[in-house]
Amino acid sequence: MSTAATFEGERPRLTRLAYRMLGSVAEAEDVAQDAWLRWGCADPATIIDPAAWLTRVVTRLCLDRLRAERARREAYIGPWLPEPLIEDAGDPALRAEDVSVAFLLALQRLSPLERAAFLLHDVFDQDYAAVARTLDRGEVACRRLLSRARAHIRDARPRFVVPADQAARLIGAFLAAAANNDASGMAALLAEDCLLISDGGGKRSAALRPMVGREDVMRLIEGLIWRGKAFAITDARSARINGAPGFVLTDPEGVQTVAFEADADGRVAAIYIVRNPEKLQGCALR
Repeated sequence: MSTAATFEGERPRLTRLAYRMLGSVAEAEDVAQDAWLRWGCADPATIIDPAAWLTRVVTRLCLDRLRAERARREAYIGPWLPEPLIEDAGDPALRAEDVSVAFLLALQRLSPLERAAFLLHDVFDQDYAAVARTLDRGEVACRRLLSRARAHIRDARPRFVVPADQAARLIGAFLAAAANNDASGMAALLAEDCLLISDGGGKRSAALRPMVGREDVMRLIEGLIWRGKAFAITDARSARINGAPGFVLTDPEGVQTVAFEADADGRVAAIYIVRNPEKLQGCALR
């Protein structure tokens, strides 16, 4: 097998790792391309395990980016959401719980090294020795990193899976109520402790804090309806976004994505809206 074919065989896995590290499809693809350039300059005779070598390169490239972008992330206007991942539902390598918005937000609260240790060991199934080599840390230090990461991540993964047909009916009912500006109909579909996060990045209108609880969410929605700025949708198509049912919508301001999470009682538990145009340029891509 040629060196090019070897790399291309690894590229999807490397891109998945980089996306979970960075929360950006575009940056993940850039990191994979940077890894390809380094792969092309390396001496194949010195690479015993190509997959491990490439994993180390991609992880370290991601860590470099996270350190360099720390100030920009801290200055981000309003809540931050990951760039939407419009998925191929038939991808056997995709585990919905590992790309859910709640999971990616939990990863963002970890330090870069904690995030890398958790992903490499718990998501990409590397042993402690491999994690230690990648992070250039001792195995004991990596175990500590992983222990701290698990403590933060524990509650972020879905504890149940809502059947696809049930989720589709719930989201359809919510959007039908939204299209009719039916506030009471929408409220009836929301869980009492539901969450709404909208990410405009300071470039498009969006709430500047997460809306927590049915009353808080409905105050936002009712305010938008009163101002005539709610649900002026000109086009919509259903999509699977970060493991959850959702839609790619177009309104007078442009494209946005809306992803929903349902709870065990069949109500909307979370709504994630990405309106930042910088995160939507490739939203139709895998």
